[in-house]
Amino acid sequence: MSDEYNESRSGASWHLPAIIVLGLIAIGGLAFGWNASSKLDATQQAVTAQVNSFKQGVEQDMSSLKDRIAQDEKANTDLQGDLKVVTDKLKITQGQLKKARVEAQQANEDTTQKLTALDTGLRTELATKAATDDLKNVDTKVGGVRTDLDTTREDLKMARSEMGTLIARNHDEIDQLRRLGERDYIEFTIAGKNKPQKVANLTVELKGVNEKRGQFSVAMTAEDRRLEKKNRAMNEPIFFYLSGTKIPEELVVNKVGKDTVSGYVSVPKANSQPQASASSSGK
Repeated sequence: MSDEYNESRSGASWHLPAIIVLGLIAIGGLAFGWNASSKLDATQQAVTAQVNSFKQGVEQDMSSLKDRIAQDEKANTDLQGDLKVVTDKLKITQGQLKKARVEAQQANEDTTQKLTALDTGLRTELATKAATDDLKNVDTKVGGVRTDLDTTREDLKMARSEMGTLIARNHDEIDQLRRLGERDYIEFTIAGKNKPQKVANLTVELKGVNEKRGQFSVAMTAEDRRLEKKNRAMNEPIFFYLSGTKIPEELVVNKVGKDTVSGYVSVPKANSQPQASASSSGK
């Protein structure tokens, strides 16, 4: 009996340490699991924050891209509109040029026919009249007709504006237009930019010159009204109306240089008469 008691006591002595070891192992496992769980939560939060940040960046980039696309589409639409306007104006200009050429050709043909008929009549008159005085009169008529024909032919060499006026390209052609007696022509030369200069009833100010392209930009002031014209070509009339007039005046630049332009202002005689009457009544 004493042997049984010793065996049961020895068996109970090792159970307690085993239970303690197992308890410590369980506590360590729980601590490790809690630590791992905490790290996993922290990792998930960091990943979630990075994903949200990346998502916000992508959304901002998409918004910026949409804005740029909208701006490009608007710019493209505006460019197409400008191109259409330029194309329409070019068609109008080409049509006017074609019409002017046809009119000039028709006028030349009519003048040639009239000259031929008149020359034939004069030759017939020379053949039937033997008197010296009659011959002198006929010679005078022939000379006058030839002078008129030469003037008409010189006129036909000049281009016509959309208003039907002849455009002089130099001083000699301006003198030819003066001889027609329909308009007054005031020639001018402006040297230097932003220097207003009085020309006829205008104040003209040179704003810029593109000598290579033969273009110029000016500002005109008439009756306290300011009008700016940019990148205009040589021999291209600029029309303007004064109050109380029905016929336009025109400014033509037929020569450009470095910060200098030359040309003329054309004033219809019908416009200058009321002004002359007004000035005389004022005196």
